[in-house]
Amino acid sequence: MIEIDNLQKSFGANQVLNGITMRVDEGEVVCVIGPSGSGKSTLLRCVNGLEGYQGGTVRVAGQQVDRTRPEIRAVRRQVSMVFQRFNLFPHRTALGNIIEAPIFALGEARASAEAHGRALLARVGLAGREGAWPSELSGGQQQRVAIARALAMRPRAVLFDEPTSALDPELVGEVLAVMRDLARDGMTMMVVTHEMSFAREVADRVVFMDAGRVVEAGAAAAVLGAPREPRTQDFLRRVLQPLG
Repeated sequence: MIEIDNLQKSFGANQVLNGITMRVDEGEVVCVIGPSGSGKSTLLRCVNGLEGYQGGTVRVAGQQVDRTRPEIRAVRRQVSMVFQRFNLFPHRTALGNIIEAPIFALGEARASAEAHGRALLARVGLAGREGAWPSELSGGQQQRVAIARALAMRPRAVLFDEPTSALDPELVGEVLAVMRDLARDGMTMMVVTHEMSFAREVADRVVFMDAGRVVEAGAAAAVLGAPREPRTQDFLRRVLQPLG
């Protein structure tokens, strides 16, 4: 579903991605982990064309992702993205946020979009909150609306960019529960996360990045339970170290 080959991305003299090669098969959940600044979020933004890149290739469902080409819109419809900070429209209700793209980007009839939007809100545990404004929702509820909005485009894959990093700890679980349900339903997912327990439970594969490179990749149990690379070992030792 997603093929990345020797991806090179720089911001000026700063090389952010240096030869990333990886793939995400249909129905697979791949979690990307690593320290801040390792290029994880930039990688996701290259996959759906929010960022251009200087070398290598990115393909989604066989189509090359190139934001300079007219067909980039068709490629973007294949993959939706959920951001760290929700990015909901503050002047739209929960339902209004969800139906905006299907109506104006896909040309879907309003009645159909609203029916689908209500079903998606129910799916993420927010039935009855269709008329709520983002300011009336908790962070966890806003992120669940954002997930419903991503699903409204009927994507073949969903990209998650640290979807729980902006949430209070007690709200993290409700968002991860929705993501677990999506994984069980076979949604193709590429997830940048610091939630190691989620990655261990849900991911088919884990990719560890550092300094713009893939240091180690493999089955979740292997990478998280018995990493081979010293840098991976050091990272996991630090993030899994108990507090106190």
